[in-house]
Amino acid sequence: MDALQALQTKRDTRTYSGQPVDEATLAAVLDAARMAGSAKNAQPVRLVVVTEQTAKEGLTGAGDFAAWIDQAPVVIVATVRADAGPRQLYDVGRHTQNLMVAAHALGLATCPVTIHHHDVARDLLGIPDDIVPAMIVTLGWPPAGDAEPSPIAGPRVPLGDYAKNEKW
Repeated sequence: MDALQALQTKRDTRTYSGQPVDEATLAAVLDAARMAGSAKNAQPVRLVVVTEQTAKEGLTGAGDFAAWIDQAPVVIVATVRADAGPRQLYDVGRHTQNLMVAAHALGLATCPVTIHHHDVARDLLGIPDDIVPAMIVTLGWPPAGDAEPSPIAGPRVPLGDYAKNEKW
């Protein structure tokens, strides 16, 4: 799968086959995330990879819409230094998007999950006070067969409506 195809066909998936993700595949996905750029090359993003079931269950309390994440074989918590400045979430987004597109290109399914309760993730994973748990990404092999379409899925905005030339 080439880069454009990976970007155009990646979809968020909240169900997984249960098959574990092997270390080499996980390392390739994590390395793709690591290669994302950062503002002024500060590299403030760090990832916590969670595969232990009890910890994944605990992380369901970190987000208001995260009750399902313990079903993923791998839960990745993206963190950023609290002093990273106003571009910190942009950097987290760059890293997690690299991770998700690389995973998709390798046949894996992913879904980003907002962390609403930072203290839950911080306490559970031993994240220091000067580090912000910013985003969760679930990761695993998709279920066999056709997945149920999302009830909120729909066509993307047409390119002509999305990108304006010269002025609004």
